[in-house]
Amino acid sequence: MKNILLKQKENLITYGIVIFAYLVLELLIATGSITSLLKGLLVPLCVYVILAISLNLTVGILGQLSLGHAGFMCVGAFSSAFFSKLTVGVINPDWLRFLLALIIGFVFAGIVGFLIGMPVLRLRGDYLAIVTLAFGEIIKNIINVLYIGIDSKGVHFSMKDSLSLNLEETGKVIINGAKGITGTPKNSTFTIGTILILVTLFITLNLIKSRDGRAIMAIRDNEIAAESVGINITKYKLMAFTVSAALAGVGGVLYAHNLNSLMASPKNFGYNMSIMILVFVVLGGIGNIRGSMIAAVILTLLPELLRGLSNFRMLIYSLVLIAMMIINWAPGARIARERFLSRLPFFKKRAELTEGGKENG
Repeated sequence: MKNILLKQKENLITYGIVIFAYLVLELLIATGSITSLLKGLLVPLCVYVILAISLNLTVGILGQLSLGHAGFMCVGAFSSAFFSKLTVGVINPDWLRFLLALIIGFVFAGIVGFLIGMPVLRLRGDYLAIVTLAFGEIIKNIINVLYIGIDSKGVHFSMKDSLSLNLEETGKVIINGAKGITGTPKNSTFTIGTILILVTLFITLNLIKSRDGRAIMAIRDNEIAAESVGINITKYKLMAFTVSAALAGVGGVLYAHNLNSLMASPKNFGYNMSIMILVFVVLGGIGNIRGSMIAAVILTLLPELLRGLSNFRMLIYSLVLIAMMIINWAPGARIARERFLSRLPFFKKRAELTEGGKENG
């Protein structure tokens, strides 16, 4: 019982950190203490935090290396942007249309994650990473050759060019190949982004601490032992992978509704984006939800904060990456960190309860 209460308290602390950061930033915005450049980074910050949390579910909790996370983000972004562009002026008010777009992005990304997960989760290690990377690139390239328009006769589809749609004069192109979607309603705000972070945390933390979460972590620790005690390996792998993909889709929805023009470019949804999200997870600590959130914030803000240093900007960025890696993974640094945390009241109490649970067991 004490352990359950402690876990609930840890969850509340995580939610509290997000809410406190939101209130501080809102106060800075209200007092004009934050630049327009940093203000413009607030929604992307929320997107990257959501993506880091969701990927940690696959990499940290399930223990499978995925390099196609940007592909699921792309699915959520384009499916929701297509819906919003199609229903502007039809579904009112704006918040209802955006809510429906969120649901659509979540569901479509989850479905794609499920369909991709069925074959690729039979692989392990480097093979899984390569195949998920390939699927992420395939998704991006399919959208780049996709042309969809609408007129009084209905929806038209082509993979050649916009002229092949044969639209009426009053018809309009929604997805225009490599040019993507333009004119998506800008419904994303920092407040909505913070709410979505809290929802993502709620889903992820409750899944981790549930019976299903314990089964997923058992698979991560020893797949053969987990299967020997009757755990359905395929079911729980697919569950974690699908939820992770669906939450990445939510990040994609938030990202799409923060831009006037949405394109499936390598910069937005390519290999580098997947690697960047993985860096957030690794530097923050694999399986450490709070750590991945903090890493996403620091590594997103740092290049902009150092922009005035010109040529030294990326050098300092690289040094910070190395320092974070040492602090998180070097044995000596981890021991020093644990000793420091053990002196704090909350962490000291948690250690005592954990030891007590082991002795009773």
